[in-house]
Amino acid sequence: MRILVTGAAGMIGRKLVERLAKDGHVGGREITTLAMTDIVEPSAPGGLGAESQITAADIAAPGAAERLIAYRPDLIFHAAGIVSGEAESDLEKGYRVNLDGSRRLFDAIRREGERAPYKPRLVFTSSIAVFGAPFPDKIGDDFHLTPLTSYGTQKAMVELMLADYTRRGFMDGVGVRLPTICIRPGKPNKAASGFFSNILREPLSAREAVLPVSEDVRAWHASPRAAIGFLLHAAALPPGALGDRPNLTMPGLSATVGDELAALNRVSPAAMRLIRREPDPVIQRIVAGWPQAFDPKRALSLGFRADSSFDEIIRYHIEDELGGSLPGRP
Repeated sequence: MRILVTGAAGMIGRKLVERLAKDGHVGGREITTLAMTDIVEPSAPGGLGAESQITAADIAAPGAAERLIAYRPDLIFHAAGIVSGEAESDLEKGYRVNLDGSRRLFDAIRREGERAPYKPRLVFTSSIAVFGAPFPDKIGDDFHLTPLTSYGTQKAMVELMLADYTRRGFMDGVGVRLPTICIRPGKPNKAASGFFSNILREPLSAREAVLPVSEDVRAWHASPRAAIGFLLHAAALPPGALGDRPNLTMPGLSATVGDELAALNRVSPAAMRLIRREPDPVIQRIVAGWPQAFDPKRALSLGFRADSSFDEIIRYHIEDELGGSLPGRP
């Protein structure tokens, strides 16, 4: 199986290629070639047994997507994009990267199929930002898409294009609406949701973190480990499993900031002293339009599974990012 991962230098992309290298297969099919691309050159994962192709490319630039598709990957994970806060602050960049880049990739697939029969499975990392308030207590699978941010609008537009190109037989698309990913490793980024991770990741590493919203703010969460599981499960679904509705919302954990802090306190009471409360009206406004809980029956019926608690999410972070223990502890 030949695989292409766009956005392979990002958090999700990096973890995905590491998992692909570790497993060596997807859905029982051996990986023979793993191509990785991003706006900056990704790093090759350790232990990769398959042939690797690593490139730095801007898929929104003319010709870039065609070069990536020329070797006809069987499976494409499309994770390239910029995050919510940056897409909101830089309108042109958001539409160029998140929408135009996706369209060029999809059209490259279509044109390759016109040259000779070609229909890859494409897994797209969408977002629950495609939904907008007002919300019911739990958002079902039939709730309408009314995004309240440019980021959510861009994701919704790509979802529609993915559904249309799948309907027309150009690709076998699966749109995976990811929850808010927590705990994101690395440094704070420009995502409006970044504080959900910051208030856990930084104190767990003995660093100060800023909390810009109140503790009653609720969101739909998934760990990075769960998110990679979603993508791999989507890649292995039987053809046609989603019918005419190839985009679906992933299961997750509905929790408040207070729930996060309570879990942090159970792990490390001392870490709580490293959280500084600084209300931010811009972040508060964006977060107020986010969904808080879902009833993802379709995804659950198809075998997707989420984290069970924030205690579990914190445990995963300690295992995956901190070597199994907190700084200063054995």
